[in-house]
Amino acid sequence: MMKSVFLGAVFALATPWAAMAAEPITRFDVAEDHTRFAFAPAPVHESGMPAHGNPFVTQGYIYPAGTLKDGMDGVLADGSPAFPELVLGTWTCDGWFVDEGGDATTGVWLVSRQILQFTSGDVIITQGTELADVGVANIRPITGATGAFDGAGEVMEQTLLGFNTHMGVQTRLVIPEDDYAAQYRFFED
Repeated sequence: MMKSVFLGAVFALATPWAAMAAEPITRFDVAEDHTRFAFAPAPVHESGMPAHGNPFVTQGYIYPAGTLKDGMDGVLADGSPAFPELVLGTWTCDGWFVDEGGDATTGVWLVSRQILQFTSGDVIITQGTELADVGVANIRPITGATGAFDGAGEVMEQTLLGFNTHMGVQTRLVIPEDDYAAQYRFFED
């Protein structure tokens, strides 16, 4: 009995120190798995792409930032990850196409929720708009986070890197440094 109480006390004291020692990564690349993208049959544009109001759901893979450089595809033709040894977790995104939707080349084209589920069990949830512009950063609020990401920040910056060979989106997500994030503070303390 005394041994289990002692070990419990040691674990309780050690856990916060271990959590503080391991800083969560704050930059990720996401590669959409084209085989997991689904949208409603209507409304669609003449091009067949989703139009304003069309709901969708999709999934993909989370990689370390920089994995998808130089137009590198993050997903193979069968939907499996191109770099399985680098996968940090699964990205799930749902929402609606807005404005020009799937035909957009600039401006807001999606309103979405993104769930980043890491292999560690940690989660980040972000909601907001997405831009069709390649290489342009867009700020999205972080609406929930668990584990190592709890309290990591209030916003996340998303940049569309482009599309892979199979027309899946490839993006970079960054949790900005605290001093940068402060300018995007949504609520006063």
